[in-house]
Amino acid sequence: MPDFQKQTVQWFPGHMAKTRRIIKESLKLVDGVVELIDARIPYSSSNPELDMIIKNKPRIVLLNKCDVADSSATEMWIDYYKSKGIYALPVDCRTGKGLNKFVPAVQKALSNVIARNNEKGMNGKAVRLMVVGIPNTGKSSFINRMAGNSKAKVADKAGVTRQQQWFAVGNGIELLDTPGVLWPKFDDPQVGDKLAFTGAVKDEVTDIETLSCRLLDVLSKTRPNLILERYKLENIDGLQGWQILELIGRKRGFLIKGGEIDYERTAVMLCDEFRGGKLGKITLELP
Repeated sequence: MPDFQKQTVQWFPGHMAKTRRIIKESLKLVDGVVELIDARIPYSSSNPELDMIIKNKPRIVLLNKCDVADSSATEMWIDYYKSKGIYALPVDCRTGKGLNKFVPAVQKALSNVIARNNEKGMNGKAVRLMVVGIPNTGKSSFINRMAGNSKAKVADKAGVTRQQQWFAVGNGIELLDTPGVLWPKFDDPQVGDKLAFTGAVKDEVTDIETLSCRLLDVLSKTRPNLILERYKLENIDGLQGWQILELIGRKRGFLIKGGEIDYERTAVMLCDEFRGGKLGKITLELP
């Protein structure tokens, strides 16, 4: 049996500390903030420092990747943000789903700003919004969709955007892109795990085999049927994550010399399939 030891996921590259400063300094340039979070982990993918940083600026929350999240759970999160006075929309920035509601949401959330501009005779003045979010939540995909081009860098890997970029997206809206920024320390180790599950933390700084075992530990308790159905297993009751990983590896024929399980290959496949929604529409957190 491999030794899958507990480790705490931590990742705070130097450029992220710089980005936090840039966000603070750039607030005076914008009228409001658009925050992208992962609909599968709305709590864990929202930077807890953001409230303190943006203070009273109007905010619109986009629950991205709603296509691979549980729709009923997403509705619960929409209601939660509404109760906080925050406009929130379920979207999928890759396909553009839900983004047709973005402009109306901006017009409502920043109605005071627009009215103030009109009173000053600045009718039609562009509303400027800063786009923020932790790595890999889809900021660049969102901007590309809204701008109708691919000038913003887009990738599935965390930490691609490095510098500020302005984009005019029509309808009197301009967007300021910022690099993804995490916070210096995850006080709750489960937050670090969930960020790693969804790819917000680079796989290179985690042990993919340990990560996959933790993911299976979570799913076997909350959505065991999805594991059984996807990997054609008969029973996983009472099994630990590494034991389920072994069953999956053997079922898929991921073997090395001597008939041993290729744990790394199995782990990579499992994480890829979870992130791609192949196990089903899964939300790991409720409000």
